Amino acid sequence: MDIVLISLAKIVFMFLLIMGMVPALIWAERKGAAYIQDRTGPNRASIGGVRLAGLVHPIADVLKLVFKEDIAPTGRHRALYNLAPWLVMTVAVSTYAVIPFGDYLEIGGKRFPLVVADLQVGLLYVLAVASLGTYGIVLAGWAANNKFTFLGGIRATAQMISYEISMGLAIMGLMLIFGSLRLTDIVAGQGELLFGFLPRWGVVLQPLGFILFITSVYAETNRNPFDLPEGESEIVAGYHLEYSSLKFALFFMAEYCHMVVGAAMISALYFGGYQIPWLPRPALEQHAGVLLVVMLLAIIAVSLLFAVLFLRRVQREKGKFGDARDREPVLGAGLWLVTAALAAGALLLRPWEIGPAGASVAATVFQVGAFVSKVVFFAWLFIWVRWTLPRFRYDQLMRLGWKVMLPLGLANLVVTALVVAAVGSGK
Repeated sequence: MDIVLISLAKIVFMFLLIMGMVPALIWAERKGAAYIQDRTGPNRASIGGVRLAGLVHPIADVLKLVFKEDIAPTGRHRALYNLAPWLVMTVAVSTYAVIPFGDYLEIGGKRFPLVVADLQVGLLYVLAVASLGTYGIVLAGWAANNKFTFLGGIRATAQMISYEISMGLAIMGLMLIFGSLRLTDIVAGQGELLFGFLPRWGVVLQPLGFILFITSVYAETNRNPFDLPEGESEIVAGYHLEYSSLKFALFFMAEYCHMVVGAAMISALYFGGYQIPWLPRPALEQHAGVLLVVMLLAIIAVSLLFAVLFLRRVQREKGKFGDARDREPVLGAGLWLVTAALAAGALLLRPWEIGPAGASVAATVFQVGAFVSKVVFFAWLFIWVRWTLPRFRYDQLMRLGWKVMLPLGLANLVVTALVVAAVGSGK
């Protein structure tokens, strides 16, 4: 029974992490695009007149799409047309099952690994499940009975075939180095140090493989500069042109779920996953009390800094709008002051006197926090790249995939195999 409950808890945690980041990423994408294009961005939706810098907009978008009229083309294939968005969304939230988000959680002397399914063929699972997403896009493109959606589906298929090979070649380099297909083994292997000071991360061992992998992930998620399956200026909106209401919302959310899973894969394979550089698990447990104090003091300092910034804004924008927006800086300052007060209150609990059981839980929290921080950074990188680089032409996309990335991937694999063989024979 305990195993069932722990497994359900792990599934719920990862599901909430992914689905919780979706509205945050939508808001960050809109605000980031507005910042790059020198405009204000979303600031109209409000609750009781409070707009919170556009944070209400993702909620308004979801409600609008859920309750909007579902308009469908008359010549569609009804079953496949309805199945496609659910298939894309299911694949998007299934891929995370083998990605470890922490080392283990110790409860009552039992250790529970922080991964939903610790498969021996975890990497093959990711590649196989991620490939199923192509079927959803192809079905959506064909079943809608529209030439633009059909072109979008064909583009998505060709693009995914072209870049999945390079992705597989990049991953094979890591498989040779760490000698395992299990993601938990690969992440655990990155907790060591090279030459006594350099983290043994995948990006250090396989820099070319990292570039090939992250480029392939961008292509697999159909994000700019690889968004040719949608290509608004060429094929209107591609495979989801004929979708509306909740079905369109599923495609929309699936794209952001893919971003989160892609960011998690990049973190796990090339940036140590939950590993914190120079702080292995025994060191985290040994110095948990000191680290907790440092963390709480940092929270207090940052919270007070933001509170001061909001209070200065209160003085600067006093009566500027003449409505509820004038109270937003006061609300922000209050939230940061409450956060600082809670952190100060936690110091009264004497965290430096934490026992062994508490130190183990604290180490787990630090590692999970490190993993989530890396995922957030790479999810932000998706947004920054989209609004910085222009879209490829289709011939450029194919040339990059087959004439540049594929030869580089093969060369990287051969060189890695030779080095691994030479190092292995020298032992």
